[in-house]
Amino acid sequence: MRVLRNTLCAMALSLFTASAGNATALLEPTLHVKPQGVEGGGGGRVALTLDACGGKTDTRILSALVDNRIPATIFVTGIWLKRNAEAVEIMRAHPDLFELENHGGRHIPAVDTPRKIYGILSAGSPDAVQAEVESGAAALAGAGGPAPKWFRGATAEYSPSAIAMIRKLGFKIAGFSVNGDGGSLLGARETARRIGAAKDGDVIIAHINQPTHAAGEGVVQGLLALKQKGMTFVRLDDADGVGNDGTTD
Repeated sequence: MRVLRNTLCAMALSLFTASAGNATALLEPTLHVKPQGVEGGGGGRVALTLDACGGKTDTRILSALVDNRIPATIFVTGIWLKRNAEAVEIMRAHPDLFELENHGGRHIPAVDTPRKIYGILSAGSPDAVQAEVESGAAALAGAGGPAPKWFRGATAEYSPSAIAMIRKLGFKIAGFSVNGDGGSLLGARETARRIGAAKDGDVIIAHINQPTHAAGEGVVQGLLALKQKGMTFVRLDDADGVGNDGTTD
């Protein structure tokens, strides 16, 4: 009986391993903007992208961007838009600083097979991925302003087939090259260090929807350090962003 049980357990483990091995690997695309180069003078240029997944607005970051005239691309969800009308109004009042782009309707990972990424359940099907992208665009349209051109899915991980679908819907996919705040889970010091170390052509990702997290303070410190170095900030719409995995070509 024990031999039979052990055999069945071994078969089950073998099937599970084979299934896991056959699962489509997810992609976390990178993105760079065209470097300023030595001939451009200054300290180079970087693109700051901030995710507004849900919840509230980190006014420490928003105020620092406005006060220091730092442009940023903000990826907003339909959820965040509904809850943060005052912040949206401030951003709309500064169209030279803020570019609002599509982070999905409900902050669901753009993965067309059922799985969890960082504890978040994926869209799970091609139709659900399309609904997430299109509902995010519709939410932005309802909030006024230009139609979005870029998309970044929740968790910034994608199945290859979802990338192809999103591109067919007309959106470029925003990867990144510097993970500034570790999903807003890092401390202020490490966040500031990561952002302050950005190089010419980097695209920084951080979050603007966690006002109680220490990472927000680090975002501000890192950005001011880059500004002091003479770094120029650009929005994705104003730069020649180049991503891998078919995300921008």
